[in-house]
Amino acid sequence: MKTKSITKLLFAIPMLALISCGGGEKKSLKAKKHKVNPVTIEVKGEMDAELTAPPFVPASVGNRPAKKLNVNMEILEEVGEMTDGVKYVYWTFGGSVPGSFIRTRVGDEVEFHLKNHPDNKLPHNIDLHAVTGPGGGATSSFVAPGHETVFSFKVLNPGLYVYHCATAPVGMHIANGMYGLILVEPEGGLPKVDKEYYVMQGDFYTKGEHGKPGLQPFDMQKAVDEDADYVVFNGKVGALTGDNALTANVGETVRLFIGNGGPNLVSSFHVIGEIFDRVNVEGGSLVNEDVQTTLVPAGGAAIVEFKVDVPGTFILVDHSIFRAFNKGALGMLKVKGDDQKALYSGTIQEGIYNPEGGTIQEIPVAEKAVVKKGKLSKKEQIANGKQLYTQTCFACHQATGDGIPNAFPPLAKSDYLNADVNRAIDIVIHGKTGEITVNGKKYNSIMTKQSLNDAEIADVLTYVYNVWGNNKTVVTEKMVKARRSGGGH
Repeated sequence: MKTKSITKLLFAIPMLALISCGGGEKKSLKAKKHKVNPVTIEVKGEMDAELTAPPFVPASVGNRPAKKLNVNMEILEEVGEMTDGVKYVYWTFGGSVPGSFIRTRVGDEVEFHLKNHPDNKLPHNIDLHAVTGPGGGATSSFVAPGHETVFSFKVLNPGLYVYHCATAPVGMHIANGMYGLILVEPEGGLPKVDKEYYVMQGDFYTKGEHGKPGLQPFDMQKAVDEDADYVVFNGKVGALTGDNALTANVGETVRLFIGNGGPNLVSSFHVIGEIFDRVNVEGGSLVNEDVQTTLVPAGGAAIVEFKVDVPGTFILVDHSIFRAFNKGALGMLKVKGDDQKALYSGTIQEGIYNPEGGTIQEIPVAEKAVVKKGKLSKKEQIANGKQLYTQTCFACHQATGDGIPNAFPPLAKSDYLNADVNRAIDIVIHGKTGEITVNGKKYNSIMTKQSLNDAEIADVLTYVYNVWGNNKTVVTEKMVKARRSGGGH
């Protein structure tokens, strides 16, 4: 059986509990709420709230008393990167998507200062689900560019709550990135864990299809139809992969504060290769244990905890799986430490779960493609081809072109590739099944047909031929068109 987290003592089912430092004595939060009315909790002193950008969270409140907590948050409308070559105008709380993480405790009196930067073009406000009051604060926080509004509220209920903009049209403001999380800890704070991270899912709707380069405006009709081009963690494709991956060490306990800004899609949150020891269902007092995948509704949250027992790269996904591999809802937790052969003896191969990109793929069949016009220089072809490779070929053939042993052949220094450019073009157009020999090794897998136009095929093959020790061939759109119209299959 999997070693369970020390946080098995975090909460008493079905409600949050407090644990004493000395002996693990459990105190029911629900029972304590009956003894102490949060409205009457005395406020002692004043402090400025620490606000953090994802994936980081402020320090736990610990045993501090309830205070007057000053939250200073600035709204910024700014251009950011959705994925390589794709720009988007995000509307943000604090300059990040999701917005700054706010950490409070039951009984705090929060004085909220909401500032709308003078360079912004639109009015905004904020609705915090942790607020008991009209609009969750939205009715008191409407603020025009160049202005500041101030309102206050008493924090009454422990839990993890979403906040978002509620200015009309509400869906548009949320869809452009205006959401975040506010945590309300019980008295005494949450039990200690080794690592805490902030992850929030959102769905985005652009005029251009997935991967179309340039500055992409918001598409209201796609949003109404719930036809998302991107479903991502922390505001962009790759926000939690590669150098941006979350980290931990073998034996550590990890707590993830998971939110879903929506505006439309429910998240089926899962970590591949891990089981959640504890889940605070919907961010509240109900606790579930030994969970594989937890639902996080749009406008909702969850707290998940687990102990990492073995090293490797663990993949965070929305298990509505095409969202992960084709729309961007994918992250990584990289765990370092010694192998634990008694728990897991397999070979760990990092990178195999990298995003596949948004290109639609099919089992090989012949089909006419749309031809893209325009002539690029070799340098431009290589640049475009690299982006296309990342979106379509990366998962199977890897960033270095080395492929995956015994599964997908290498493209780097490939005798099969370099021997016949027309054959390579045909494979990209039509796909290929059956056994081939590359660099002396046999492979028998499926190369799916890629729904790329002639110019895109020319660019991606030019990129592949001009890296990794290949023969520097330049593939033109004319060459691809000739193979499509009359070449071999």
